[in-house]
Amino acid sequence: MTTNESTLLLFRNTMRITDGHLESFRDAITRAVAFAEQHGPQLMVETFVDEERMLAHSFQVYEDSEAVRRHWKLADPYIQDVMKHCQVERFEVFGEPDADVAAGVRSALGGQCELTFNPRIAGFVRFASGLPY
Repeated sequence: MTTNESTLLLFRNTMRITDGHLESFRDAITRAVAFAEQHGPQLMVETFVDEERMLAHSFQVYEDSEAVRRHWKLADPYIQDVMKHCQVERFEVFGEPDADVAAGVRSALGGQCELTFNPRIAGFVRFASGLPY
C-alpha cells in the first residue's frame, strides 16, 4: 500500500525485565508467541531481548483495529503470564487505530509508561519469502 489510507497497525512494546526473571520471561514470551503463531490474527510478531540492559522489544503487525481486538480476546492469559516478569517501559503505536483500540491501549497501560501514536505517511508491505534481495 502506498497511500496514507492504510489500516495496518504496528505496535512496538519496550519492556523492562524484572531482575532475576530473564529465563521465566523468555519462557512466557516463547509460549505467547507460539500461541499467536497458531491462533492469533497478527501478520507478524517478533521479540528481541537486550540482556545487558534487561530490556525486551516486541513488534506486532495487525491488518486493522479489528485484528487487535481479536488478539486481546484470545491472548489475555498469555499477556498476563508475560507481565509477571516485566513492566512496560514504552509503547508505540504506528498507524491509526480506531477510537476503541486507542482507548483500550491507553486503559491497559494506565499511564504506567510513555505511550505514543504515530500516523502513517506512506509505505508498503512485502511479507513474501524467497524474494531476490
